Amino acid sequence: MYRFLCMVVGGLSIAGCMQESVETPVAPATETDSNMAAPPAAAQLELSGVDAYQQVCASCHEKGLNGAPKTGDPKAWSGRSTQWEAVLFNHAKSGYMDMPAKGGKPELSDRSVVAAAEYMLSITYPDRPAN
Repeated sequence: MYRFLCMVVGGLSIAGCMQESVETPVAPATETDSNMAAPPAAAQLELSGVDAYQQVCASCHEKGLNGAPKTGDPKAWSGRSTQWEAVLFNHAKSGYMDMPAKGGKPELSDRSVVAAAEYMLSITYPDRPAN
């Protein structure tokens, strides 16, 4: 009986050693793999309303180029939508007619674009109540 028991235990031990591993080997990470990671989100440029206006908007709105309503000229802004502030902010962010979105500076944050539009309105309508 002892001999039979040793054969069974020994056979089970050998059978356990002979099983194939079901784990799939993992290749070590390479430099190429790390370069394939998703790129970080584009950084948003945060500027004050004055700076955003001067750096992006003024080049067209100071002179009224390409149909841009001139800053400081209420007549140039007349006839706009009755919801003109909301429409203005949307056009400034998304673009309108010849004006590219964000004045052609896509890294400019939405907050900076709206601040620039508000600054432009404060110059054009100095008596306008602040939001």
